[in-house]
Amino acid sequence: MTTNEQHDAQQAAKLYFSRNLLEWYHGQKRDLPWRRHRNPYYIWISEIMLQQTRVDTVIPYFNRFIERFPTVESLADAPEEDVLKCWEGLGYYSRARNLQHAAKQVKEQYGGQVPDDRDAVFALKGVGPYTAGAILSIAFNRPEPAVDGNVMRVLSRYFLIEDDIAKGATRIRMERLAAELIPEGEASHFNQALMELGALICTPKSPRCLPCPVMEHCSARLSGCETSLPVKTKAKPPRPEERLAALVEGRGAHAGRVLIRQRPQSGLLARMWELPHFPAQPAEGGASGALLPESAAQDRLRRSLLQAGIFARPEGHWMAAEHTFSHIVWTLQVYRCREEAALPLAAEGRAGYAAASAADPAGSSGLFAGEAAAAERFADGAGNPEDAGAVRWISRSDMANYAFPNVFLKLLNAYFDEQESGAE
Repeated sequence: MTTNEQHDAQQAAKLYFSRNLLEWYHGQKRDLPWRRHRNPYYIWISEIMLQQTRVDTVIPYFNRFIERFPTVESLADAPEEDVLKCWEGLGYYSRARNLQHAAKQVKEQYGGQVPDDRDAVFALKGVGPYTAGAILSIAFNRPEPAVDGNVMRVLSRYFLIEDDIAKGATRIRMERLAAELIPEGEASHFNQALMELGALICTPKSPRCLPCPVMEHCSARLSGCETSLPVKTKAKPPRPEERLAALVEGRGAHAGRVLIRQRPQSGLLARMWELPHFPAQPAEGGASGALLPESAAQDRLRRSLLQAGIFARPEGHWMAAEHTFSHIVWTLQVYRCREEAALPLAAEGRAGYAAASAADPAGSSGLFAGEAAAAERFADGAGNPEDAGAVRWISRSDMANYAFPNVFLKLLNAYFDEQESGAE
């Protein structure tokens, strides 16, 4: 085949792809709430939520979010705590913070109207090439490519592209190709069709080639390598980290409540609420990741709680839990702890966030040596302000007022379920 013939064949394959994909989409597209209008604010929210999250999971969150924050201005003006609470359980909380920051940009710079200018959209906090392309094409029908993992998988297979999609150069190539495929005046529908094909038909492990609307000219299928594409360098696995967590049960005035603390003002899960937890060093002489013996774990946890200004005594292992981030996996060993009768923590106090590596030896009973001094130091919120976090005693009904990472939300619900079933 001559060069001209190859070029003509490729152009024919592109035309076939675009025409058949659009026809399929108009007949098969899912009824999703953000597709029922062209409101750029709603489309923007849906695209941020859909990052790293399945459609079925996003739908109820999306509906609740736009009910609570129906306009850019309402999101921009809301307390951050309300935004995080509405996002609770969806994960990747920096998305919510960036979204609110960008809403403030839109309110201040564009009068609350999402701009349809490429440079302006790109300048919004948390908006990258894919999200910008999705907003501009879906909401404004601008011929901008919107290339995510689904789209790169489809294009890799159809055009038999064997470049590593984890590389920036490959993404740029895919964006150029996707832009060439957009039929005139059909950017909104076409980009959604590409996403839909990747989500429903051209799936990662078991592509459904028979019902695929573009199977006839799919180069990977014709070559028998559809399951081996796309090529992607494996990401470094997340680092495991074992932690000791304290479920501190209140006594006296705090009976029926448990202690939570707020994370630091910046960094991982910033300003969210959690059960107090601390790194658990491996057992002496044990292999990497080996858990501390029960007594040693409880001793270490009590010392860490003391160092954080929390006076509680571990009374036994309750359960294990896991929380996965992109770069780290927490394995939490959760211990039920009892609030100490002496030196109780103030209900609205503050405690040091950083855990200490050691404390004074414990006596046979009562408080550790040095606890009285520590109590005085933390009673009025003194200490390093960067390591200080608010603490609260909460009941189940109080949970509605605080935003928790999903793992702590599940742990707290499990605890209160257990308490309620035991009371029956």
